[in-house]
Amino acid sequence: MGAPAIVIASANHGDVLAEAFGRYEREYDVRLVHDEVTAKHTAKDLMTSGHQVALFVIDSDHDQEKLYGLIGGTRKAVPTARRLIVSHISRFRKDNADFRHAVAAGKVDALLLMPQGPRDEEFHGAVGEMLNEWNATVATPVVENVRIITPEKDALTRELLDYLARVGLPAGVHHPDSEIGREVMARCPQDEGRWPVVSSLVGWCGHCPDVRSLANQLYGRPDEIDVDEVVDLVVVGAGPAGLAASVYASSEGLSTVCLEAEAIGGQAGTSSMIRNYLGFPRGISGMRLAQRARGQALRFGTRFFTGWPATGISPCEDGGHHIVHTEGGDVHTRTVLVATGVNYRRLGVDSIEELVGRGVYYGAAMAAARELAGDHIVIVGGGNSAGQAAIHAARFAKEVTIVVRRPDLTATMSSYLIDEIEWNPRITVRGSACVVDGGADDVGHLGWLTVEDVTTGEHERVDARGLFLLLGAAPECGWLPDTVLRDERGFVLTGRDIPREQWDEDVPPEDLATTVPGIFCGGDIRSGSMKRVASATGEGASVVSSVHAWLGQ
Repeated sequence: MGAPAIVIASANHGDVLAEAFGRYEREYDVRLVHDEVTAKHTAKDLMTSGHQVALFVIDSDHDQEKLYGLIGGTRKAVPTARRLIVSHISRFRKDNADFRHAVAAGKVDALLLMPQGPRDEEFHGAVGEMLNEWNATVATPVVENVRIITPEKDALTRELLDYLARVGLPAGVHHPDSEIGREVMARCPQDEGRWPVVSSLVGWCGHCPDVRSLANQLYGRPDEIDVDEVVDLVVVGAGPAGLAASVYASSEGLSTVCLEAEAIGGQAGTSSMIRNYLGFPRGISGMRLAQRARGQALRFGTRFFTGWPATGISPCEDGGHHIVHTEGGDVHTRTVLVATGVNYRRLGVDSIEELVGRGVYYGAAMAAARELAGDHIVIVGGGNSAGQAAIHAARFAKEVTIVVRRPDLTATMSSYLIDEIEWNPRITVRGSACVVDGGADDVGHLGWLTVEDVTTGEHERVDARGLFLLLGAAPECGWLPDTVLRDERGFVLTGRDIPREQWDEDVPPEDLATTVPGIFCGGDIRSGSMKRVASATGEGASVVSSVHAWLGQ
């Protein structure tokens, strides 16, 4: 397979764009064409010859009807490619108005002003972002940070791949008899037959029985912390709230430890593209957002430990601080932020549960979507996470069906996502419906589903190779002591929501304080939270002032 291609279509400004994209020619096959027909033929020829198309650059100087035909044609020919409209400065104001809806609906990924000369880094920064996301979600890794050796891609292998995708580590799967497989197994022959075997660039090589083992090898264990040290803040959960708290606490000089049971980023880290987060006009994937936040926190001194969920909190013997317990060790701390977020609720259908990891997935499972190219994928859920998962899956699948119990998506999903879904010809929304049964094909992979109309009770059997379940929030706080009060659904009570008899002299606790002094709560796990990335980030940042106040008592 040759280098991925960038196809530029421009009738009148080809020389300007050719010069601007000259910097990409070392790593991309840059093709310049002058009309929409040639652009479509070029893309088809590239795909037929085994090349991938990473980006279409379309000059707005084409006739508008032909231009929209070219946009739709590129989506149909290469749904995984990014699409960029460039506009000459003489018509940028008009184009901005004409194509605003196309950008909002996801028909194109961006509208940019044509480069105004050499080193137009604002332009190239946007192009780089699009190529970066394409490389992360579509391209085969050029350098594999982690290699998984196994005779078959079983459920555990897919879990490892999903975890690695969420933490931003390129990975590859290889058969033991392949050249790479033999090379890896030569370094750890004692593990032959105990699959999968995992090899990483940090030097570790061996059998990996679960995701936690992989996380521990990559990031370490909590018991590496000096047991005599009492830190200022332990953040439990590295989703948006936990990451924001880690950044702000450590930047203000607080000794901070962040514990994450799974992948840094939490549920938000599985989002393929978040388009309504402040400061990212072209959107950002949850993984990128999480890794950038982690990098910020590390720079200020936060220590991260993943793969060991918190199992409890107890006071120390003298009552002077808290002890956060994990199976890998205890962490002593003056304050705690509970930011463990939520899990997706289980579907509760036995025949479906038996196929988890074999076509059935809880969450977006972005890595799994690539394996279902050309198939029918069903996504159950009506929230933003489900919408983002559907748009990502539609880049690969032949057909995507969103199944939701409500009549439509308007009550639960952001408008910009609904617009993208309505425009995308590969996505269908099936309202007033639910999945009630399913079964495997001849090789034990999901093959079919039964969908029930919740209004009439009628059943329909549909062929499907992928089922992604994003069923709403179930709080992850069973590990907390009973003294931390929860509401009737299990979410943690804070501030004025705490029963009045628990207030101190009729003064309500601080907004993010729980019923246990020194323990705070933020993000999706908090009762009454908005369940949005931005609001969780705000809570994580704002809790630091409360931590300072508590430490200053």
